[in-house]
Amino acid sequence: MREMSIREARSQLSHIEELLEEEQEVLITKRGKPVAKLVSLGARQKSVPSHADLRAKMPLLRSSAELLAEERERF
Repeated sequence: MREMSIREARSQLSHIEELLEEEQEVLITKRGKPVAKLVSLGARQKSVPSHADLRAKMPLLRSSAELLAEERERF
């Protein structure tokens, strides 16, 4: 991980993509204290889990019309 000041980051902003390809992470500091962390998406790309299996496990709900009709038959 590379550490650079805000001033240095501004001056290299046009080359930030190349820098992230090389370093994967860049820590930006202001007066020596970290203020931001740039992370390459290629390095930390997480896949979004599919909820298809969760939806498949859920019971199918009946429509409100069916529920009302059933309630009316009971009385």
